[in-house]
Amino acid sequence: METREEMAVSGGKAAKRAGVAIAIFLALTGALFLLDPSRFFLWAKAIHVIAIISWMAGMVYLPRLFIYHCEAERGSVQSETFKVMEGRLLRIIINPAMTISWVFGLWLAWDAGYFTEAWFHVKLLGVILLSACHGYLARGVRMFAEDRNDKSQRHWRLVNEIPTVLMIAIVILVIVKPF
Repeated sequence: METREEMAVSGGKAAKRAGVAIAIFLALTGALFLLDPSRFFLWAKAIHVIAIISWMAGMVYLPRLFIYHCEAERGSVQSETFKVMEGRLLRIIINPAMTISWVFGLWLAWDAGYFTEAWFHVKLLGVILLSACHGYLARGVRMFAEDRNDKSQRHWRLVNEIPTVLMIAIVILVIVKPF
């Protein structure tokens, strides 16, 4: 069993690896733009979709961790393990994926001229709501980390549905462009 200090060191190493991975990602993205600017839109779209998939995976998984964490006794080994898992999921996967999704999404919308489209305004509202949900889940991570969660498993089950419903609406708006 890892002590709290060992988990903190391990988490720091994971965060450092994530930082290196993001730096490499940014360098490769810049190289793609410089080497093949005519196809950068397609690369940006691929990167955006990959980031969205990662963001959504984390946004759906994190509330499930909260549901299981609610069952763990505060201060137990199981509870401490959930704290590590939740924190790492948020810092190393969900936060970077959201950032990349926003950066590439806004660039794609600007490049394609979508800011004047009605469907895009509704889609953007959906992404803002998804980001608000992200913030709420980040608050949940902090509350669990401080052993101050006061929400029930039922609450987290309901919260677990929100990202999925928003994702469905966003995908329909982007693919179908209904108005």
